[in-house]
Amino acid sequence: MKKEKDERFLHAKPLPVRSVLSSYREGDYRLVKVYVEGYDDVAFWRSVFDDYETDQLRFEISVPPREDLAKGKRVLLEMIPRSNREMILCVDSDFDYLFNGYNEQSRLVNESPFLFHTYAYATENFLCYPPSLHRVCARATKNDAMIFDFEAFMASYSEIIYPVFLWYVYSARRKSERAFSLTDFRSTVRLNYLDLNNDGEHTLAWLKRQVDKRLISLEHNNPDWIAEIQQLGDDIAQLGVTPYNVYLFMQGHTLMDNVVMILLNAVCEKLRDMSTQRITAGTKQGVALKNELSNYNNALRNVREVLLDNEHYRDCFLYHKLRQDIERYIATLK
Repeated sequence: MKKEKDERFLHAKPLPVRSVLSSYREGDYRLVKVYVEGYDDVAFWRSVFDDYETDQLRFEISVPPREDLAKGKRVLLEMIPRSNREMILCVDSDFDYLFNGYNEQSRLVNESPFLFHTYAYATENFLCYPPSLHRVCARATKNDAMIFDFEAFMASYSEIIYPVFLWYVYSARRKSERAFSLTDFRSTVRLNYLDLNNDGEHTLAWLKRQVDKRLISLEHNNPDWIAEIQQLGDDIAQLGVTPYNVYLFMQGHTLMDNVVMILLNAVCEKLRDMSTQRITAGTKQGVALKNELSNYNNALRNVREVLLDNEHYRDCFLYHKLRQDIERYIATLK
């Protein structure tokens, strides 16, 4: 009987949603439990595994079932010895990918066959993927005008913060964060404002002054680290880190809350104002104008909520690496 079911799985083809749901109700499918760090991660990993479900294979995404309600990466790492083809684990990479086996946790994350990691620092880094941010603004404001080049800005932003990013990665790897802690890094790379003119040129110039000041201090206080940090830069370049894509590898919440949301709020405010001005400059007057403005305002969405629903990161090379890992795993189920 098992051989017969394996043959059916081997030749299974994706079916329309109605057919899949019918099969699910009958219970004639292979169920793989997928445990993630927290509730906020369920939607991301659901979108990942959606592409691999068939009438014979289903993934169920959830947080670990524990009486103490504990969750998070540490809990999933403790579950590695129990992981198998029917129970897999999915985590944020944090710096474990960049540490590349430097410590025990990095080895566990990179080598465990039934644990999958984001390669990017966290799921938030995918949600904030620069080529997708114009779409986020258009969906939130219902205005598709291209008034800001997110990709160019984030490439320049990354180039500016790259030197202090290396210092933070090195400090974290040495467990010497007192030299340059996450709090220090966050305060150095955060954006306090966005000047939209010339795609944020003045904001970037301000940021560079802050970063240069911090870099001078770090090099003065830790001169013995400079050569090793340069070597670290060469090492992680082999993993795909460049001065222009640091936003994929920096702490996810710092990226989302202290950088990308600053950009989105400023751009969306301008787009909403443009739409309102266009409506008020039209021919409608009185009640008709009031209704048009009301209709527009009712169509607006909260930009953060739109960002959290973003799935336009699938052409990111790190997402491709994640998919390759999952596809190799799925090949073992056949």
